[in-house]
This record gives sequence, structure tokens and C-alpha cells, in this order.
Amino acid sequence: MENPFESGLDALQQKLLLMASRAETAVNESVQALMQRDHDLALRVKADDDVIDQYEREIDEMAIHLLTRAPLATNLRLVTVAMKISQNLERIGDEATKIAKRARDLSQEPPVKIHLDLTRMARLSLSMVKDALDSFVNRDPIAARAIIPRDKEVDALNHQLQELLAQHMMTNPDTIARCLHWIVATKSLERIADHAKNIAEEVVYLCEAQDIRHPGIKIQAISSAA
Repeated sequence: MENPFESGLDALQQKLLLMASRAETAVNESVQALMQRDHDLALRVKADDDVIDQYEREIDEMAIHLLTRAPLATNLRLVTVAMKISQNLERIGDEATKIAKRARDLSQEPPVKIHLDLTRMARLSLSMVKDALDSFVNRDPIAARAIIPRDKEVDALNHQLQELLAQHMMTNPDTIARCLHWIVATKSLERIADHAKNIAEEVVYLCEAQDIRHPGIKIQAISSAA
């Protein structure tokens, strides 16, 4: 029979995955609202951000309760990593809200006459988030490490779109305010990929007790008891 601590860990992980699902939906809907100039959808995304915030609070409460009962150092790492992942998911929700705000404002303005497709960027960023969470569920540091270089592709797309918008603003000064909304939206998608990278790095720490943000640093105080 599963002991109460293990049951608590399972519940924590399930709550984290529910939060991830809500964050993913928020990003998809915010980009949809932006691309389709859907004012009502943008407002719904903004309103739903409170749900993601509530998930973070619940996960923090569950994690704090578990930390007082963690029998092994590996359990401590798991609980603290879960808290850090929830923080990154909450920030992904915040980025979705930023995109939704830009979608709301742009829906009230004439469209910018330039081809801007953020769907590929959103797809790449969200695939990184999904794969990072899968690596967490599977405790797979190799898969987590493979996610990290993919951030560069999203960075490159962000740079391309921002260059395109900058050139458009130079030749069409009347569109500057609208183009700035698009620039903020592309930056938000780039930040979502950064948060996916952060999650992947936390999975490596969970599995290997190594902080790969700072190569060569081993977390001796925790790993020695695992």
C-alpha cells in the first residue's frame, strides 16, 4: 500500500500537470486571439490567469507540507523542483496574459499590413514546455538536456520577427504603436521558451543533483544524502 508521503508526491505531480495544461491552453488561446483579432477571447485569457495563479498557491502549500515530512534528500529535491516548475508555469501564464492584452488592444485598431505568423514560434515554445514536463514525469535528464539547445531556434525566430517589425516601423511611422504591441507579443513567446529551458534545467538538477546553469557545480550538501 502506498504510504501517505508517496500519495502526497503523486498528488503534487498531478496538480503540476493540471497547471501545465491550463498554461498551455492560455498560450494557445492568446496567440489565437492575436492572430484572429478576437477581442472576446483575449479578455477570457486575461480573466483565466487567476486560475493559474491559484494552482501555484495550491502547489506551494502542498510542497511546504511535504517538505516537513520528506524522508530522503531525493524527496527534498523533488518537492523543491516541483515548486520551481510551478513558478515557471505561472510565469508562462503571465506571458500568455501579456499576449492577450496586446491582442485586445490590436483588435481595436486597423491591422498592420505585414505578414506576421506567430503560430510557429508558439508551437516551438510550447513543444519545449511539453517535452520538459515529460522529462520531469519520466525523470529523464537526457531528454531534459536535449531541450535546452532548442531555445536558440525560438530566439532566432524572435529576432527575425523583431527585425521585420522594426523595418516596417521605419517605413510606416504611423504603425509604430501597433508594431510595438507585436514586438511585446513575440518577446513573450521567446520568454515562454526560456521558462521551458528553466524547467528542463530543474529536471537535470532533480535527477543528477547538478545545477547546469553553472557547469561544474555539484550540489554536495543534498546529493550526498540521496
